[in-house]
Amino acid sequence: MRCLYVDMDGTLLGPGGGFFAGPDGEVTLLGARAIEACLRADVEVVVMSGRRRSIAVEDARLFGQGACIFEIGAGVVLEGETHWLTGSWRPGDHTIHAQIAESGAPQLLLEEYSGCLEEHAPWHTGREVSHLLRGLVDTSEANAFLAEHGHEGLELTNNGAVRRRSPALAELPEVHAYHLRPRGVSKANAVAAHQRMRGYAPSDCVAVGDSREDLAVAATVGAFWLVANAIEREPSLRDAVNGHGDKVRVAEGAHGAGVYEAVMSTLAERR
Repeated sequence: MRCLYVDMDGTLLGPGGGFFAGPDGEVTLLGARAIEACLRADVEVVVMSGRRRSIAVEDARLFGQGACIFEIGAGVVLEGETHWLTGSWRPGDHTIHAQIAESGAPQLLLEEYSGCLEEHAPWHTGREVSHLLRGLVDTSEANAFLAEHGHEGLELTNNGAVRRRSPALAELPEVHAYHLRPRGVSKANAVAAHQRMRGYAPSDCVAVGDSREDLAVAATVGAFWLVANAIEREPSLRDAVNGHGDKVRVAEGAHGAGVYEAVMSTLAERR
């Protein structure tokens, strides 16, 4: 095991985004112990997050690491250098986020899915690439709608269940975070890019997450774990897990406890 790719919100972090927050309001050190175990075993820890670049870099720095994946795979920061993975969408006089806004696609979605989709305030600001939304929509339907209106180069992707919502979404049975991003951008592609930069074999890498976006990373690593709270909040993920065979496992623990379980189980099995 040479590298752990770990999602932050909903995975390593507990409810409310607390590093030491357990699922039932208790204080837990298991997430921290998972990171400690990796550091002691000389395993690189790479944050793979939907968070904006500046925050992902700080998250990595807190763990003493020089690499991170930001904005749901829009880029990899490696030892201070940013590698953009956004295809033909490139930052210049305007950020990619601004270019997407100028295309009209975000407003088009918000109008079409009024009452089901809104900006994921306050975390939607200060972003460089993806537009961060929340609500409950069928992404396949939404992407077909975008294509019909000339936005084939963009896609809406589901990054897992969230707790925050405005009164406008109060009637929805659940709320998910969505990223409107350039087509082809993904955490899986970013993980593969980082492996190439470091010279890692996919079989030597493990990933842990809590969403369908995270689950797609299973194709690029030797083993993938979903934390227990992922299934609790989105039971349909169980069917997606079954399609990956033994490569994907569901932890008994939620949040940081699930990451600790994944790390310690993998280290023990590969020792």
